[in-house]
Amino acid sequence: MAKLARWCFQHRWLVLGLWVAALVGLAALGRATGDDYKDTFSLPGTDSQKAIDILERDFPAQSGDSATVVLHARTGTLTDPAIKAQVTDMVGQLAKLPHVAEVISPFSADGKGQINEAGTTAFATLALDLPGNELQISDIEHVVDTARDYDKGALQVEATGQVVANTEQTTSSTELIGIIAAAIILFVAFGSLLAVTLPLITALAALGVGLNLIIQVSHLTSVAEFSTMLATLIGLGVGIDYALFIVNRHRIGLRAGRSPEEAAVNAVNTSGRAVLFAGATVCIALLGLFALGVTFLYGVALAAALTVAMTMLSSVTLLPALLGFYGQKVLSRRERRRIAEHGPEPEAPSGFWWRWAKGVERRPAVLAVLSAVAIAVIAIPFFSLRLGSSDLGNGSEDKTTKRGYDLLAEGFGPGFNGPFSLVTDLSSGAGLQALNQAVAAARDTPGVASVTEPRQSPNGRAAIATLYPTSSPQSPETAKLLDRLRDDVIPTATAGAAAPVYVGGITAIFEDFAGVLSDKLPLFIGIVVVLAFILLVVVFRSLLIPLTASVMNLLAVGAAFGAVVAVFQWGWLSDLFGLSPGPIEAFLPVMLFAILFGLSMDYEVFLVSRMHEEWTARRDNRIAVSLGQAETGRVISAAGAIMTLVFAAFILGDERVIKLFGLGLALAIAIDAFVIRTILVPALMHLFGRANWWLPRGLDRVLPRVSVETSDDLAEAHQVPVPSDDYRDGVPAQPHESAESERTH
Repeated sequence: MAKLARWCFQHRWLVLGLWVAALVGLAALGRATGDDYKDTFSLPGTDSQKAIDILERDFPAQSGDSATVVLHARTGTLTDPAIKAQVTDMVGQLAKLPHVAEVISPFSADGKGQINEAGTTAFATLALDLPGNELQISDIEHVVDTARDYDKGALQVEATGQVVANTEQTTSSTELIGIIAAAIILFVAFGSLLAVTLPLITALAALGVGLNLIIQVSHLTSVAEFSTMLATLIGLGVGIDYALFIVNRHRIGLRAGRSPEEAAVNAVNTSGRAVLFAGATVCIALLGLFALGVTFLYGVALAAALTVAMTMLSSVTLLPALLGFYGQKVLSRRERRRIAEHGPEPEAPSGFWWRWAKGVERRPAVLAVLSAVAIAVIAIPFFSLRLGSSDLGNGSEDKTTKRGYDLLAEGFGPGFNGPFSLVTDLSSGAGLQALNQAVAAARDTPGVASVTEPRQSPNGRAAIATLYPTSSPQSPETAKLLDRLRDDVIPTATAGAAAPVYVGGITAIFEDFAGVLSDKLPLFIGIVVVLAFILLVVVFRSLLIPLTASVMNLLAVGAAFGAVVAVFQWGWLSDLFGLSPGPIEAFLPVMLFAILFGLSMDYEVFLVSRMHEEWTARRDNRIAVSLGQAETGRVISAAGAIMTLVFAAFILGDERVIKLFGLGLALAIAIDAFVIRTILVPALMHLFGRANWWLPRGLDRVLPRVSVETSDDLAEAHQVPVPSDDYRDGVPAQPHESAESERTH
C-alpha cells in the first residue's frame, strides 16, 4: 500500500488524468450505447412462473403492457346521456393516439362487465403496441393527458396501471441534499473548506465511473431500473466515509510534523488498508445475494458492489494524488499557524471522547445492558414483518394512479386490482374439463368474489380464467386464499386430470417471490456472516471480536427492520413520508441485510483496528479499548452522521422502494455509529478483557498474516501518552506492566 500511495502522490497529474479520462470516456461510451435496464425476473419451478410461460407462448396479449382509464360519475350514473357522450368521445380520441393498438369501451360489446352494478364506476382498457420500457414517456403522458382532459363536471377520469405510473416518477434532488449535508459535517470536522472538497471529489469521481460502468453491465445481464439509485445511495455514503477516514489520518500526520508526502503514504498505508478490508466486506455481503439464486437480484448486487469497488479504488489512488495537490492546505489556517509558532503536535487522546471512553470503562455492564435493551425495543416490530409487494394503492393521493386504483377498489371490490389467473396447458390434447372443474370449485371457495368463464387462446393450446378475491392484493387474507387454492381446492377438484391448473397473476408472482426469498434467507445470512467472520479473524487474530461484531451487526439490521415495519407496514408517520401502509417488498430484507451488514463492518474495522494497534503495542486491554475509542470516536461519529444524512435524504425521493432503503439504512447507521460503536462494543470489550484477543495457537499458525497496522504505527502507538487520569499513584501506567498478565499466546 505504501508503494502505491507514494507512486500516486508523486505522479499525481498522471493519476488525475487517468481518472478524468475514465470518467469522460465511460460517459461518452454510455451515451453512445445507451442503457438496457430491465425490471425482469423469473421464479423457476413456481406456479406463477409456469403460468407466465404459458401466457407468453399462447396469450401474447395477456403478457404485454396495457393501461386502464377509470371513469366515475360524481353525480348520477355513467349511462346518463351527457356523461356517456363524453366517454364515447374520449374513447375515440384515445384510439387515434400513437402506440394505442385498441381501446375497449365499457359501453361496447367487448366491454361487458367493465361497469359496476350501480353504474357509477367503469373503466376502459387500452392495449399498447409496445412494452412499457420501449415507449417514450412523452407518448404515455399524451395518453394520460388526453384522458384527463375529460375530467370535468359530473365525470371524473383517472388513469392507472404500471405504464402510467412510469410518468409519475419525478426527478428529485435527494443526492444534492445529501451532498450538502455531508459538506456541512465535513467542514465542522475539518474546519477547512479545502479539506471538505477532498472526500466529496473522491466519492463523486468514484460514483461517476461506477454509474457509467453499470450502464455497460446492463447490456451483459439484467439490471433493474432502481439499481442506479441504490448504487448512488450506497456509493455516496461509503465513498465520503472512506475518504474521510484517510484524510483524517493524513491530517493527524501533518500535525505531528510529517511532510505531506509521508503523511499521505502513512494514511493510505494504515487507514487505506482498513478501507480495503471494510470495502471488501461490503462487496462480499452484496455478492452473497447470488447465493439466493434469484436472477432479479444479480444485476442489483453487481451494480452496488461495482460502485463500492470504485470508491475503494478512488480512495487509495485518486485521494493520495489530490493530497499531493493540496499539500499543507488540508489543515485549516489556524492549525498551520499553530504548527509554525509551536512546532508539531503529536496526537494525544483528550477532550470529550477521552472522557466518554473513560466513562464507558467505568460502567461497562450498565451501559451495555441499557444500549442493548434500547436496540431490542426498536427491533420489536420486526417480528411482525410481512413480505409482499406494494402497488399503486400505496402511492400518494395526488397521483392519478392512486385515485384510479381506489375508484376500482370501491366500485368493483378490493380484489379487483389484484386478480389471480387460472391457467392450463392444452397442447398435450387435454380438454377444458380440468379448468372447468377448477373454476367451479373456486367459485364455492370462501374469499372468492367471482371467477370468469374459461376462454381458450387463439391457437387453442391454452386456456385461462380470471379469479377476483374479496380482499385486496396486499391483504393477508389474499395470501391465505392463494395457499388454499393451490394446496387444497384446485388439486382436489382436478385430481386425475391430464393437465394441471396453475394459479398465476401479479399478486401470485409476488407471493411466490416472497416465498422463494424467505426459504433461502437463512442460507444467505449464514454465508455472509461466516465469510465476514473469517475475514475479521484473519485481520484481528481473535475469535471473540468477530463473533461480537457479527452479533452487533445483526442487532443493527434488526433495528432497521423494526423501524421499516413500523413506518411502512404499520403506517406510523406514513403521512409525513407521503405513502400508504402496506407489506414490505420481498427483496428488501435480503438487500438491506447485505448492505447493512457490510456497512456496519466498516465502523467495526475502523474502531477495532485502532484498538488492535494499541493492544499489539501495549498488551493492555483496558488502555487499548479506551485509547482506541477515544482516538476514533470523533471521526466515526462524523462519518456516521454523514452517512445517516446521505441515506436520510433519499427518504425525500418519490419511489417507495428508495424511501424504504433510505429510512432503513439511515436509522441502522445512526444506531451503529452512535450506540453500538460508541457504547455497546467498547463496553463489551471491557467486560471481556483479555479474552477479546484470544486465538488458539494452532489456528494462529495456519491463518495467513494480514494486518491493518504497520511496524511504524505500532512504534507510534507505543509512544502515545496516556492522559493523567490513567496515572496510578502519580506514576504513568507502563505498557510492560500488563503485558504478562494479559498476554494471550
